[in-house]
Amino acid sequence: MSLKEKITEDMKAAMRAKETAKLGTIRLLTAAMKQKEVDERIELTDSLILAIIEKMIKQRKDSITQFEAGGRQDLADIEKAELIVLSAYMPAALSDAEIQAEVAAAVAAVGATGPQDMRKVIDVLKQKLAGRADMGAVSGLVKAALAKA
Repeated sequence: MSLKEKITEDMKAAMRAKETAKLGTIRLLTAAMKQKEVDERIELTDSLILAIIEKMIKQRKDSITQFEAGGRQDLADIEKAELIVLSAYMPAALSDAEIQAEVAAAVAAVGATGPQDMRKVIDVLKQKLAGRADMGAVSGLVKAALAKA
């Protein structure tokens, strides 16, 4: 079952169970997916859907920070609930050791010799680690690995 089919089935189940909060979040996700399909005239793959979910998760985290700083815990709680629903569609996160191993393997595969090869290494890692690791942290690890090379 593709990710798109799973999201559709979860939306139907949320409707039947009358889970309004979960249903609202899933509807936001499906709307974002349809918007991307219409704008770019493409059929979404699982990796593209994961990118959309990742973007929505980042937005929720930013909103939670802002709402808590503004003293609006009620709105932060709503965002946290949406974050939980969206996170359920992400693949299991990799451990730090697994990420380090992937970075080392990518550096070796590309034959990187220094910081000028960072883009090549990141491109390889984006495909392998999409949705399973924070790419900002991975970028820092790549930079450190290439500084040693």
